[in-house]
Amino acid sequence: MKRIVTVQDISCVGKCSLTVALPIISAMGIETAVIPTAVLSTHTAFKGFTFRDLTEDITPILDHWKKEKIIFDAIYTGYLGSFRQLELMKKMFGDFKNDGTLIFVDPCMADNGNLYPGFTKEFAAAMAKLACLADIIVPNMTEASFMLNIPYKDSGYDLKYVENILVELAALGAKKVILKGVSFESKKIGVMCYDGETKAFSSYFHEKLPFSFHGTGDIFASVCAGALLRGLSEEKAVALAADFVVRAIKATVKNQNHNWYGVDFESEIPFLVGSL
Repeated sequence: MKRIVTVQDISCVGKCSLTVALPIISAMGIETAVIPTAVLSTHTAFKGFTFRDLTEDITPILDHWKKEKIIFDAIYTGYLGSFRQLELMKKMFGDFKNDGTLIFVDPCMADNGNLYPGFTKEFAAAMAKLACLADIIVPNMTEASFMLNIPYKDSGYDLKYVENILVELAALGAKKVILKGVSFESKKIGVMCYDGETKAFSSYFHEKLPFSFHGTGDIFASVCAGALLRGLSEEKAVALAADFVVRAIKATVKNQNHNWYGVDFESEIPFLVGSL
């Protein structure tokens, strides 16, 4: 059985970060270890949430793992909340990466043209330096813009514009780039990919739903990382991740009294497992 470790915060209520990564990747038949970077009572869309930073626990965890000679087939980072955590991930990559270890970085820090609260352009530049150590990065269009320090465009761009972004992201050092939230027409949205070694582009588009939920980016990244570890090609992993997100959103809105804070991905787990 493959083993992955995912490093991100955990919201005790709210379908995002570790509360989606752990069940999704485990359901895909992969042993899933975690390093929680912080614990929150709920995710940050709720008011009055509690927050406890766990940065000081990361090094002792890693030291214990090294002592026990624990190895991983993949390291998957999500939301990292500080410059210190970025530096700790660089050290973790160096200490735990072997010849076959996949380094998968989701630079969770921005969306819809804006950085998340507490993040700065300087943090985005530091995240770009972490991304240069990855085999695969999965930014959305906003995160890509901040990592490259270019103006964000929410529409009106063409294929050449997106291809240039992909090439520039790969130039940071990552071997492959998976760019989320690309849309050339009002009814379609999807993902474009670039392999920095073969110079090949690929894409996958699907219907654009008139709904927005927290945590869908985390779900996409988790499915994609899991699918790659299960041996799917990048193109098939991306398609599966995108389809799963769409199905989860549709399953959610079928219920008139659905949760506002996250999608009901749990109901689509049988589809995910059956697709592997």
